[in-house]
This record gives sequence, C-alpha cells and structure tokens, in this order.
Amino acid sequence: MGKAEEDRILRVWTPLLLRTILIGAVVVLVIGIILTYTYAPDYYVGRYHAVRRGHLLGKETFQGFFDNVVAGKPHAVLMLGLFVLTLVPLARVAFCFLFFIKERDYTYVAFTAYVLAGLIVGVLVGSAG
Repeated sequence: MGKAEEDRILRVWTPLLLRTILIGAVVVLVIGIILTYTYAPDYYVGRYHAVRRGHLLGKETFQGFFDNVVAGKPHAVLMLGLFVLTLVPLARVAFCFLFFIKERDYTYVAFTAYVLAGLIVGVLVGSAG
C-alpha cells in the first residue's frame, strides 16, 4: 500500500467512519426518546422517587441489557445509544494512536496511549458501577 493510499484512508475513511458511528448513535438515541415518550413517559420520575426512598436498583447483566434492547425497553435503548456515542472519541483516539505509530512519532504515541488508556479505564469504571 502506497503513501497516497494510506493518506486517503486516514483523511477520507476515518472521518466517514466516525460520522457513521455518530449518526448511528443519534438514531438510536432518538428512537429511545420516542419509545420513552410513547411507552414509559413516567419511567424516570418513578425511578427518581424510588431512589429518594432508598430503593436502589441492582446491577444489570449484559444479557439482561441485551434482552431489554431487543424487547424495545426505552431505558435500555437510550443506554445503547449512549454506549455507541462513547465509541466516537474512543475510535478517534485509536485512529490517532495507529497513525502516530505508523509515522513513528513516539512522543505522540505515548501521549495518545495515555489518553486512550484513560478513556478505556473510564468506560470500564463507568460500567462497573
């Protein structure tokens, strides 16, 4: 693969992929908002009052989350949209990391690896509770 082809991939396909992820996240979030409005308009109010009374909900398994998304439960669809939205900065930093490795710019490789690790740890800690 020539230098021009690699440049085209980085300059054309990377933004296209990031925009596609962003548009997908927005579509899923809009679907979640529509589902919330039509099927469960009082879900968050009820959940807020339950938390105020001290009734915290337990953790959800990935399988349970996936089943709720397939069932079209509004909260799960919104959470899926937020998860997909989280992929945009992760993908961008990952592409930069690969680009700096290719360019052999090791100072930026180190900085980008640090940022990428922070993003990944943030996602994992956020999913841990």
